[in-house]
Amino acid sequence: MTFTLTSNDFKDGEVLPDAQVQDKGNTSPDLAWSGAPAGTKSFAITVYDPDAPTGSGFWHWTVANIPADVSEIPAGGPVPSGAVEGRTDYGAPGFGGAAPPPGHGPHRYIFTVFAVDTEKLDVTPEDSGAKYGFNLHFHTLAKASITATYENKG
Repeated sequence: MTFTLTSNDFKDGEVLPDAQVQDKGNTSPDLAWSGAPAGTKSFAITVYDPDAPTGSGFWHWTVANIPADVSEIPAGGPVPSGAVEGRTDYGAPGFGGAAPPPGHGPHRYIFTVFAVDTEKLDVTPEDSGAKYGFNLHFHTLAKASITATYENKG
């Protein structure tokens, strides 16, 4: 079985709905996954914009330590008990919606779920997306992604 990620809010390659845009709704989307490999002990989620004009992209959401028996997070959350949300590049934990600078063209928002080989990654709500990514690098069994776009034509 293939590890897959889907959303009831958008399909891979579509434009993000207004609900996932920072100044229009700023709500995390519904995310559901299936087909996790044997040995999965927890899940993690990241949302990353590689097109942000920062030189290092922009982390919009990091969640780790999602229990292995969870296979969906509804739109707007909450994240399951025991999960930890990390600090986004907005400076606080939790989902931060799309907000590309006006006239910068469309940005890609990559939503990824990771099947993790440990119940708990060593991360906190104060940790950056880079620290979440570092820990995931060493503990990922499989990952699945969907990508949406958004452009601020402002």
